Amino acid sequence: MNTRGADPAATGVGGAVDVLVVGGGQAALAAGYYLQRARRRDAPGLTFALLDAQTGPGGAWRHGWDTLQLFSPAGFSSLPGWPMPSWTGPGNPSAEHVRAYLAAYEDRYQLPVRRPVRVSRVTRSDAGFRVDTDHGGWRCRVLVNATGAWGRPFWPTYPGRDGFRGRQLHTVSYRSPEPYAGQRVAVVGGGNSAAQVLAEVSRVTDTVWVTQREPRFLPDDVDGRALFAAATARVQARRDGREDAGAGGPGSPGALGDIVVVPAVRDARARGVLQARPMFDRLTPTGLAWDDGTEEPVDTVIWCTGFRPALRHLAALHLRDGSGRVPTGGRAGTQAVGEPRLFLVGYGDWTGAASATLIGVGRTARDTAAAVVDRLGSSAHLPAPRGPARRRPRSDDRGLREDEGLSSRRPPEVTQMS
Repeated sequence: MNTRGADPAATGVGGAVDVLVVGGGQAALAAGYYLQRARRRDAPGLTFALLDAQTGPGGAWRHGWDTLQLFSPAGFSSLPGWPMPSWTGPGNPSAEHVRAYLAAYEDRYQLPVRRPVRVSRVTRSDAGFRVDTDHGGWRCRVLVNATGAWGRPFWPTYPGRDGFRGRQLHTVSYRSPEPYAGQRVAVVGGGNSAAQVLAEVSRVTDTVWVTQREPRFLPDDVDGRALFAAATARVQARRDGREDAGAGGPGSPGALGDIVVVPAVRDARARGVLQARPMFDRLTPTGLAWDDGTEEPVDTVIWCTGFRPALRHLAALHLRDGSGRVPTGGRAGTQAVGEPRLFLVGYGDWTGAASATLIGVGRTARDTAAAVVDRLGSSAHLPAPRGPARRRPRSDDRGLREDEGLSSRRPPEVTQMS
């Protein structure tokens, strides 16, 4: 178990801290960065820990398919404080490059990550929360939930799905196209994952693409940078009380499409394979069927149908609404409406525009950390995250820590929980 900065007596049996961050991916690390900064500058007594269910750093980036890449260059894909190192390979940074960056990031700032620790249940206590895990119980005054959605893939229900005799898998289980060579593969979904998986698999076998609605492709010159700019416009419009024109207004990226035309998708378009069919009505033992009598035999169905927030460990708090989300508000936009000691970070526009992205999560992480410190009874000024990442003139670790108000001393130990 990774127990950086932990009391050896407390590892494996839980502990008591002021703030517990559930998660170990990009959103959790961004929250940890600002909590670390608050402690170094204004709240020296603050204790916190991050509980990560994964066996190593990287969050959801540990599990993407082999050729997965970012939508933006490294300079537009950085967490607060430290730019992502340059990428010298083709296209944008690979998932492996992101994993290495996240691992180096948590080590650089000596974030107190405990892994693998899986949270199973969160309940209220007089002082805050009791958090049950597979490595003992924890207590905290404030909880920051940053579990993302990768751990809860969405499988739609269709008649005949259980009777289909071929193979079915979700995006979470897809790694590479080679196992499907010689088969007929149906790719279900109209988003980026579906388009990229289809682009790969169609190079080795016959495919059929099925979507709920006609796919909408972004212009070829639009990538993650333009999407981040649109999210920024949304934030500013809301602050100014103006109509939200950043995501769906005329001329905005959101009005033009959903799917980023990465090189693999552009190649698939040139090969003529991006022809989507309407959603089928049911599965048969051997394939797909529509009510008009059309049938399509397939050997494998890859469900690229998205995810739901991984919030099941919060069920005992009874906070979710009809959509399965926890309503949020407050100064950061991440504070649970029905439980002010709970914050949710990194779930996309629901908890902050672009907060599900590397560069976008810094805003809500900063504001959340400030709200958390205020909630705990301290007053801390947390500086705004930097704009598009730029390389620092000093690259040594000590210089960066001094620039960021961080020292090399280890975090305070957590208190062992009986």
